[in-house]
Amino acid sequence: MPQVFKTALTELTGCTHPVMCGGMHYVGFAELVAAVANAGGFACITALTQETPEDLRKEIRKCRTLTDKPIGVNITLLPVMRNPDYEGYIKVCIEEGIKCVETAGSNPDKYVKLLKDGGVKVIHKCTAIRHAEKAIRCGVDMLSMDGFECGGHPGSDDVTNWVLIPKACKKLKIPIIVSGACATGSQLAAALAFGAHGINMGTRFIAVKESPVLPQIKDAIVAADERDTALVMRSVNNTERVFKNKTTDELLEKEHAFPGDFEQIREYVAGINYRKSFYETGDPTSSVWSCGQSLGLIDSVPSCQELIDTIVQEACESMANAQRARL
Repeated sequence: MPQVFKTALTELTGCTHPVMCGGMHYVGFAELVAAVANAGGFACITALTQETPEDLRKEIRKCRTLTDKPIGVNITLLPVMRNPDYEGYIKVCIEEGIKCVETAGSNPDKYVKLLKDGGVKVIHKCTAIRHAEKAIRCGVDMLSMDGFECGGHPGSDDVTNWVLIPKACKKLKIPIIVSGACATGSQLAAALAFGAHGINMGTRFIAVKESPVLPQIKDAIVAADERDTALVMRSVNNTERVFKNKTTDELLEKEHAFPGDFEQIREYVAGINYRKSFYETGDPTSSVWSCGQSLGLIDSVPSCQELIDTIVQEACESMANAQRARL
């Protein structure tokens, strides 16, 4: 399919289409990242999935045996149960020639400086205008604005993309892409209409053929709808949108009984639990795992190429239909 869009996202990353696959814990491995890149999108290896910076180096090199297209790395700056070697991960990104890194979560100032000094462009994901303004002062090159609909961490303001994105595009002075419940070409068209430069998809890329998770997890995503998520960890100021299941219900009961006490829910939110679901049991109900309300828009498990081709075609059709509606 020929290139039909030229946006700040394609120019910054070198990808063909303004479709991004951001970092996903225990999903953003070399095979998926390479498949997205080969399909014309831009994808990120998840740094914190790799135990050490040297493991990240191996994963980057593995990815480069699978694609000659641009790839990125995600470095998430959120509370985790271990203390990541952020500076080590950044050093590896610079040494391995990664040209664009996605950061997310806490104040990125220190790490943005390290990345920029190493010649790396930075896309920072945030959930609020005020956080975006801070990130701009830190020197990031692009913002990925994450609405309340998103899987993972939507922040505490509960503002959906229908309001967040047009306000961000009007108020902020650097390019923006849309994150949170993105899964279709019509949403890409809407993002461009708002003034954004592309879309960033997470949950949608779990349910593709090249995704490394077991088929039962992908089938659960296809079978679910937009009501099948829940918000957990609100009482400990680390809200996360996850797949709604029996284990999530147990966590919420515990959190209700002991609000603000992380130790009471620690065992539920350990990453090793959903890693086992994703790669050993295939049971979508036995752990707490992130996903967005885009569940309601996902009805198939295509290849990355089929998905991105469809998104681009649908976006073009949506924009043409909007043009025909003009009087």
